[in-house]
Amino acid sequence: MHNERRMNTMTRTAKLALLAGAVVGAMALTGCSGNSRTSEAARQGAAERMAGMKSGTEWDMARQAFLSGDPQKALDHIDRSIALNDSVVRSHVLRGRIMMELGNFEESMASLGKAEILDPEDVDTQYFLGVAYERIGEKESAMERYQRAAELDTARAIYAVAAAEMLIDIGRTDDAETYLKDRLEIYRHNAGIRQTLGHIAMMRGDAEKAAEWFTEARFLAPEDPGVQEDLARAELASGRFAEAEYNLAELLGKDEFKDRRDLQHMRARCLVEVDRPVEARDVLVSLTETEGGEKDLDAWIQLGHVCYQLRDMARVRRAAGRVIALAPQRSEGYLLRALQQRGTGDLEGALASLDLAIQRSETDPTPLILRGLIAQQADMPGLARSSFEAAQKLDPSNESVSRMIAALDAQYAETFVGVPDDGQ
Repeated sequence: MHNERRMNTMTRTAKLALLAGAVVGAMALTGCSGNSRTSEAARQGAAERMAGMKSGTEWDMARQAFLSGDPQKALDHIDRSIALNDSVVRSHVLRGRIMMELGNFEESMASLGKAEILDPEDVDTQYFLGVAYERIGEKESAMERYQRAAELDTARAIYAVAAAEMLIDIGRTDDAETYLKDRLEIYRHNAGIRQTLGHIAMMRGDAEKAAEWFTEARFLAPEDPGVQEDLARAELASGRFAEAEYNLAELLGKDEFKDRRDLQHMRARCLVEVDRPVEARDVLVSLTETEGGEKDLDAWIQLGHVCYQLRDMARVRRAAGRVIALAPQRSEGYLLRALQQRGTGDLEGALASLDLAIQRSETDPTPLILRGLIAQQADMPGLARSSFEAAQKLDPSNESVSRMIAALDAQYAETFVGVPDDGQ
């Protein structure tokens, strides 16, 4: 009996052990399966993070290559970046810019289109779509994209300026002006808006208004040389020569502007207008003596006139010869030669030179007026009057010519001057 109870106890213990083992085994199996799935998810997450990091690195390298002027290398990097992660908007935008630089506008538009699908409200996508459309000549579409970018980002005026420039390019200047003026309050601290309004005023020939806009722009961007140059040009066009000369002198004092011949021409003209001919001559002599100066026709013409004003006849003679050599079909060289001959007392030679100048100028009354003055000086009233009358026909509104004729008639009141004579 005792042994039987012992056997029963052993049997129950064995069953319990087996049951416990089964439970432990089931728990172990269950635990392994859960860990396996968790590990797989972790591995996937790590792989995605690694791919994202690699994609970002490739994007950075693509951008650096693009900015350094190597678009082909940039394309290799950006393609690898997109292969690792094709859901990043900026990657497709950059690829669009690279393809644009390579001249492949079809691929550029495709990449930018993909970026737009990913995010229709991405500002860079809209802006560079505008750039792409502008490059291929679709200015209406470019304008619409720039306007969209301006709507999406009101903090940066560059988009509104680009839209206005497209409106100007398609002939809608009034709309461009209205578009910018409507945004003056939004961009109250932006120089670009006012600078563009200044350009519109210059296009309309309103240099005074342009100078006002450029002055406002310069106040907002005092270190921007482009604004200062625009202001100087408007001041020159509006006759504000002293202000223009000041700004031009400042610009020419900068290393990046010191060799700008166009600005030196402008400054020389301003110096003449503010009665500083000696300084003007120095500028023009420098222009004609530097590289390329031998062929600078405008500089030689202006130098000749300034030197005549200063009675520097040697330089007037040299300038006249150079102008005739550069442009024998034009009148300016012969006009300068006539001035030099007049200055040295050779009136006969001056009249001969003016005949050549008149032959080469059908619309400019200046040679005719000068011939009239020299003929009057040489006591040749008939030639003087006929010259003044011919000048008056070319420029009927020139009141000074009318006064010259009246003065001539008064001087030779008892002499027949109605018909040109032999010059006596």
